[in-house]
Amino acid sequence: MEVKLKVLRYDPESGKEPEYRRYTVDMPESATVLDSLIEVREFHDGTLSLRCSCRSAICGSCAMRINGRARLACKTQVSSVAEDGEEIVVEPAGNMPTIKDLVVDMAPFWDKIRAVKPWLQPSGPPPEREYLAPPQAMIELAEVMNCIMCGACVSDCTVLEVDKSFLAPAALAKAWRFVHDPRDGNTAARLRELSEPSGIWDCTRCNFCVQVCPKDVKPMDQIMKLRAEATAIGITNNAGSRHTFAFTSTVKEGGRLNEFQMLPRTHGLLNIAANLAELPGGIRMIRAGKMPSPFTHKIPGAAHVKRIFKRFEHAKV
Repeated sequence: MEVKLKVLRYDPESGKEPEYRRYTVDMPESATVLDSLIEVREFHDGTLSLRCSCRSAICGSCAMRINGRARLACKTQVSSVAEDGEEIVVEPAGNMPTIKDLVVDMAPFWDKIRAVKPWLQPSGPPPEREYLAPPQAMIELAEVMNCIMCGACVSDCTVLEVDKSFLAPAALAKAWRFVHDPRDGNTAARLRELSEPSGIWDCTRCNFCVQVCPKDVKPMDQIMKLRAEATAIGITNNAGSRHTFAFTSTVKEGGRLNEFQMLPRTHGLLNIAANLAELPGGIRMIRAGKMPSPFTHKIPGAAHVKRIFKRFEHAKV
């Protein structure tokens, strides 16, 4: 099988800008993208740098972008991304500095993992014997404990592309692992820290982290669990919580979203400075004829929407 690769090359010591180089290698039908890259490195261009180890989708070291999406190169068969022999575009993982070619600096990734304190913080006196966690509790954590720290979710996180301070999916999924662990005694403090700016409320739920995770950890789902847990114990004095409550309450009242009320209710009605900062945007919307009405206009059938809310609230009780 002829495999065509278009690899983004970058050598900071050369002083040149990144550039694509094309390679064509002959590989067996079962070859993976990693097999093909190793073939290039070993027999065609020894200057190509990449990171790999187990070649079994366990160590996570070969995460990179293949055809614009983060994947494990060892888990990606050529036939799955180039069914008709198309060229395969290979680039380093995103949102992390490139050291050389397909090797990225994982330091920002590990900094964020350490920021969520990924260790148990038990409370009370030391137990007299080993603390055995209930099996059901650990089963519920199995999903997130499958994470192999490959960084694929961080590579394709759309929030991190515009806000480098965001804790990002991998770290927040790790945070849920300890928040939900029955042996941990610092849940409230953890959730308060995670509810600060750059934390759980900055996720835009684009779902990319779920799509690219090679181990089905579903990082975004874990972030949503953290939000629900924080709200349930009353950590609601933040813009994210207020935005959520404003969204649901306006839909409940009128059957549709009242966009005019979202900003002041998200910032807080008495937060004059934050609301005034939005004034230029409001003026542009007026000029463009896009300013929503400040009044709630109920849609036909709004009573049905309210009834759905009541049924849901009753079900929660």
